[in-house]
Amino acid sequence: MSSYSKIEWTESTWNPVTGCSKISDGCMNCYAERMARRLKAMGNKRYENGFNVTLHHDLVEVPLKWKKPRTIFVNSMSDLFHEKVPLSFIRKVFKSMGQADWHIYQILTKRSERLVELAPKLTWHRNVWMGVTVESQKYTYRISHLQQVPAAVRYLSMEPFLTPISQLPTQGIDWVIVGGESGPRSRGMKPEWVRAVRDRCLKDDIPFFFKQWGGYKKSASGRLLDGRIWNDVPTSPCSG
Repeated sequence: MSSYSKIEWTESTWNPVTGCSKISDGCMNCYAERMARRLKAMGNKRYENGFNVTLHHDLVEVPLKWKKPRTIFVNSMSDLFHEKVPLSFIRKVFKSMGQADWHIYQILTKRSERLVELAPKLTWHRNVWMGVTVESQKYTYRISHLQQVPAAVRYLSMEPFLTPISQLPTQGIDWVIVGGESGPRSRGMKPEWVRAVRDRCLKDDIPFFFKQWGGYKKSASGRLLDGRIWNDVPTSPCSG
């Protein structure tokens, strides 16, 4: 599964794994689960198993076929570090990322315990960015796991942002994304929570990306924070 993406902070998605399971508060209204069910109902063969974890071995080398450099979100429909994804398969994905080193790859996980456990067993190419989701104060421990990973770029995705976070740990963090929850039954996000994170990023000279306010229907100012769009991204060498 691969395509150009509407996600504001990336260009393409690549899904050698599909399917996941819920492990934290941010998973409640999972967009990927809704999409997987819809694709299964439409008869898409990639989603015959619905949202159960499925490995697509034939898609592992897809980035090698994309000759124009692009930024790629790895597994927008899953979590590469899900417990049902074998280390041998994760290594194959990392090998492809190293071979197709003209791209930048963005990996995001909520399973930071497994990430830090497997990190020493993986080859961290310079074009691989690693992030963890931190949707509330409850999950800031994931940051300490990420800080131990030797990725060229380490980033936080605070989406859906569900509670204020005091004293956000930023040492060794190269990028922060913040976004409100969207879609049916979306939970609200307060401006003061976002401003606190933005101000911390400005203080620590960390690129800050504001993705959206969220809600069931986005307004015309859906990405404006204090009158401007925050699109900052880190720079990183794109060579394996």
